[in-house]
Amino acid sequence: MTTRREPPISDESRPFWDGTRERRFVLPWCTDCDTPIWYPRTFCPTCSGSAVEWREDPGTGTVYAASVHTRPGPGRIAEDGPYVVALVDLDAGVRMMGNVTGCDPDAVRVGMRVVLVWEPLSDGRHLPVFQPG
Repeated sequence: MTTRREPPISDESRPFWDGTRERRFVLPWCTDCDTPIWYPRTFCPTCSGSAVEWREDPGTGTVYAASVHTRPGPGRIAEDGPYVVALVDLDAGVRMMGNVTGCDPDAVRVGMRVVLVWEPLSDGRHLPVFQPG
């Protein structure tokens, strides 16, 4: 079983984390220029607009880059074994960092299609991670 340091909740990220409680993946979108935003913030980095709404997304994408870590990282123990940290280009148009699970870590490749799945956290939230798909 993976031991994980659980992410904090900020005012900007609260809608995201609230959605994860229901296993709903939501992304902030700027309604001024109709652009998805990642990471959660109160303004659009594209047009500097402040009209941000949250939209549900399926969480599908492609691995842009990946790194296999063989030593325990923050919030992990040696028994967790090797794990993958990847940058994923979501089909929605943003790049997100996350773990790729559900396969041999050495099998993760740039260009691999992935889909978001959920890892439960202790407080009822869920952490988005990716699996081949």
